[in-house]
Amino acid sequence: MQIVETTNEGLKRAYTVTITAKDIDAKIDAEVKKVAPQVRMPGFRPGKVPANLVRKMHGDALHADVLNTTVRESVDSLIKDKQLRPALQPKVEMVEGYEQGKDAELTVEVEVLPEIEAPSIDGLKLEKLVVPVTDEQLDEALGRLAEGQKSYKDAAKTKKAAEGDQLIIDFVGSIDGVEFEGGKAEDAPLVIGSGQFIPGFEEQLTGVKTGDEKTITVTFPEDYQAEHLAGKDAQFAITVKQVKVEAETKIDDDFAKGLGLEGLDKLKELMKGQIEQESAGLTRTQMKRQLLDKLAADHDFPVPPTMVEAEFEQIWNQLQQEAAREDDPEAALKEIEAEKDDYKRIAERRVRLGLLLSEIGQANGVEISQQEMQMLIQQAAQQYRPEDRERFVEYIRNEPMAQAQLRAPLYEDKVVDFLFDKADVTEREVTREELEAAIEAEEEAAIEAAKSKPAAKKKAPAKKAAAKKPAAKKAPAKKAPAKKADADAKPAAKKAPAKKAPAKKPAAKKAPAKKAAAKKDA
Repeated sequence: MQIVETTNEGLKRAYTVTITAKDIDAKIDAEVKKVAPQVRMPGFRPGKVPANLVRKMHGDALHADVLNTTVRESVDSLIKDKQLRPALQPKVEMVEGYEQGKDAELTVEVEVLPEIEAPSIDGLKLEKLVVPVTDEQLDEALGRLAEGQKSYKDAAKTKKAAEGDQLIIDFVGSIDGVEFEGGKAEDAPLVIGSGQFIPGFEEQLTGVKTGDEKTITVTFPEDYQAEHLAGKDAQFAITVKQVKVEAETKIDDDFAKGLGLEGLDKLKELMKGQIEQESAGLTRTQMKRQLLDKLAADHDFPVPPTMVEAEFEQIWNQLQQEAAREDDPEAALKEIEAEKDDYKRIAERRVRLGLLLSEIGQANGVEISQQEMQMLIQQAAQQYRPEDRERFVEYIRNEPMAQAQLRAPLYEDKVVDFLFDKADVTEREVTREELEAAIEAEEEAAIEAAKSKPAAKKKAPAKKAAAKKPAAKKAPAKKAPAKKADADAKPAAKKAPAKKAPAKKPAAKKAPAKKAAAKKDA
């Protein structure tokens, strides 16, 4: 094998690799000897077919297999010999004009990872904002819980139903005088104003009393889940069996026992733990932003353009999806288009931080255990239909890129936790509002810092990688399109190819309940 370097610019490398016809032919001969004992041919005893006949019969297939294997081994050898650290899978192409019996010439293009000096983690200082749980917060949480556990009591027979009251009704639905399937129910509970039923249904029951009978007309929405009802007018004959009013919910031992707990003290203990857990998540986010800001400020090195492009593509897809869900999609798209260059700089920041965290992790022995990896695979498999889960697990085990994609978020979290342990951390008590404001301010500062750096140079169009690197967590969605790409979201690169992975299970369609016909489409 002969190797000639043709490009060495920045992080780009390109080589011409020549595999001699002699080497290819020798490997085909070795393969013929290996398979000859299994070949069967009339007139020859098993295992006694001459090698030249085996080659004549299976030469083309053997040549293709050997050539593919040799190309793969040659690229691996090139990477090892030149001590390259590819950012993405190398692009490998056979030079045109190759024929059997001739030397095979390859072009290999690869983008390498930058050399990063192992950063010093000594003297790292972080401030941890802690939110203590107050009695007021606990009371508010218990109030919200009680609100979701409303109970109702029978009202006087003269009581006219108003918004917030509950009705117990029987109804029969029909279209042009013909009852339709799913349009009938008995003892159906309905809270006026809840939006539980299709538009116009609840409003027409305002003012009814226990024992009233009423026929109403409503129009099913055009996008109603039952296609045979969508857009049609229907009549519902309704019998009001009972009007109920909301009963006072006392937050006491009986209330807690109704939730399956020993008493109110136990409920308060659980609610306090839940509030503390929520606050701890915000505290971690705030500390992580500090940490990444410090790392980003202290380290600046070139990053592979293809990794930046992949990260930007991920950000951009997320932004477009979010913009499409805005009240004015066209205006939202125009807004993010105006800041496209800023998002490219944010993508570059993420990639740089991802490489930096990886370097810190490797330098300090941070690892994902086999058990942790198995848990990740099993959790990810739950996103697929039961019949596809085994195939997904097999796919992950055979695809290193897919494995890397799966492990990337957990690895980053472990490196961040490692740095938290090494840092000099001071605590300061704040309110939840102050903590959220601090997170928002740090995020804005990170975005502005990313914008202030010049964008990475664009890669030449023909340098597209054949395979892709794993992706990290998507930027969290936010209401304002201009802020949807979080500069400190999990930094990463391209997704691994999913051509062999089974399709994820579709979201389950709601099974129509007895009163489905009268409900508003969720």
